Amino acid sequence: MNRMIGTVSRGVRAPIIREGDDLAQIVVDSVLNAAKSEGFELHDRDVVAVTEAIVARAQGNYATIDQIAADVHEKFGDDTVGVIFPILSRNRFAICLKGIAKGCRKVVLMLSYPSDEVGNHLVELDMLDEKNVNPWSDVLTEAQYRSYFGYQKHYFTGVDYVEYYKELIQQAGADVEIIFANNPKAILKYTTSILNCDIHTRARTKRILLASGAKKVYSLDDILTKSVDGGGYNDKYGLLGSNKATENSIKLFPIHCQDMVDRIHGMFREKTGKNIEVMIYGDGAFKDPVGKIWELADPVVSPAYTEGLQGTPNEVKLKYLADNDFAGLSGDALQSAIKNYIHEKDEKAESLKGTMVTQGTTPRRITDLIGSLADLTSGSGDKGTPIVLIQGYFDNYTN
Repeated sequence: MNRMIGTVSRGVRAPIIREGDDLAQIVVDSVLNAAKSEGFELHDRDVVAVTEAIVARAQGNYATIDQIAADVHEKFGDDTVGVIFPILSRNRFAICLKGIAKGCRKVVLMLSYPSDEVGNHLVELDMLDEKNVNPWSDVLTEAQYRSYFGYQKHYFTGVDYVEYYKELIQQAGADVEIIFANNPKAILKYTTSILNCDIHTRARTKRILLASGAKKVYSLDDILTKSVDGGGYNDKYGLLGSNKATENSIKLFPIHCQDMVDRIHGMFREKTGKNIEVMIYGDGAFKDPVGKIWELADPVVSPAYTEGLQGTPNEVKLKYLADNDFAGLSGDALQSAIKNYIHEKDEKAESLKGTMVTQGTTPRRITDLIGSLADLTSGSGDKGTPIVLIQGYFDNYTN
């Protein structure tokens, strides 16, 4: 009988991870126990994906708002600090903002509009049209914003982020002024000391500011790059990728991720004899069509992965072959022709990049695709499956 199943993604349950746990051993044991319990086998090029959250938890990579404040104050002193382009998130940024504000005398908070970098909307585009506001040129004060748009609440969370962030800054003991703009240079009318909080555009923002006369410019990946008062840190990403842990602390993006990936890979080979690919994943990269949120609030989908997950897919579009190259065939003859085409492509290992037969295939890195699948499988709530086993991902129509 022909094989009828392609890619399978399984969420694997694991114990609640605590600081100091041997996470590599827990991951391997959990996957092997799942295979035994559910009656499936592991194969070469299966993928085991581990969420970054449990890696950071096992490492104890946490920091407090006081530690954030100390690092911010060391960098800016008593300057008025422009905090620009933060995302609108209680989980991702609010606690960071508490620490940032606690380390400042005054904050000028500059919010992008109508939405933040990852798609959380302050106002709808139709409202901009109605009020004849151009977000690419118009700089709004808080009073102007309120007169145009009133008190808007987020579609899903029900939070007025302008008021929420303002109160957080004030409660931390700093004065606050809020403006709305999308050109980073707008902040220079208020201060030349800036903390740009955008994620994926941070290098460009910093370059523009420094070229335009800013005196001090730091990004979130410059804060907590080393331990402050014994707290956690991330030498590469700083505060980027952090999440709320408590009302006064954050869990940072994990460090030394490649060491963890390589150890898990080696343990699987030792116990199973199979070449199991391993990756650590955070947010997937996809967009919600209703809330308009682009999920990727982490600096990368995967901070570490085994060598076999490098690159991009080299795939053809089956429907293109069926409608074009083999339009005159059907049934077994069509299946055979398509399988031969794929087989020859794989044997030659030629890149199909730029050819028409690849149109409609997903032009993304393998780690971003698999990380997104893993993130959707594990979810962000109470499923209790921080490990994901993906099988058959590298198979195709010929297997």
